[in-house]
Amino acid sequence: MAGPSNRCAGILSVPFSRNLAYVSGMANRSTSGRDPWPLSKRPGFLLRRLHQIHVALFAGNCARFDVTPVQYSLMSALALRVAADQTTLASDVALDRTTVTGALKRLQKRGLIKRVASRSDRRAQECRLTPAGTRVLAEMERPARQAHHDTIAALTAREQAQFIALMVQLIEAHAAANGEGAAR
Repeated sequence: MAGPSNRCAGILSVPFSRNLAYVSGMANRSTSGRDPWPLSKRPGFLLRRLHQIHVALFAGNCARFDVTPVQYSLMSALALRVAADQTTLASDVALDRTTVTGALKRLQKRGLIKRVASRSDRRAQECRLTPAGTRVLAEMERPARQAHHDTIAALTAREQAQFIALMVQLIEAHAAANGEGAAR
């Protein structure tokens, strides 16, 4: 199996310096006002980098399907629900409705989903996986899972479970604070 750097050439080849501090008036102050705040200590920066790494791993593993991570999430949500309107799907994958609508239109154009006017609300579009979409989703299962596994493979099994639990805890806390409900 190729190492992560082979699959993520565009992402992991960029050197990461743990000592790099943000270049601005804040470079010599932390939130306490005393210490530098290097990028390697900023949660937002680290989450963005980890997201880049995961997307590169997903793209490397799933390139032959020409399905983005967002489209894969939508297809997975549809597989669980069987049918859903675009607003429900947007909520399921925690994205805005406009982004979801665009992704669904691209999936429909490829024949992977079917969208029809809802019987209960003619303004809403009800979405379903097509047989081709179900087939692609099934074929993607192993390589997509591998991308998720590879993203956190440097951690022990216990650390992986703990890392995932901590991410869920943070998401649920922010959702509760913003009145959004539980994590998906």
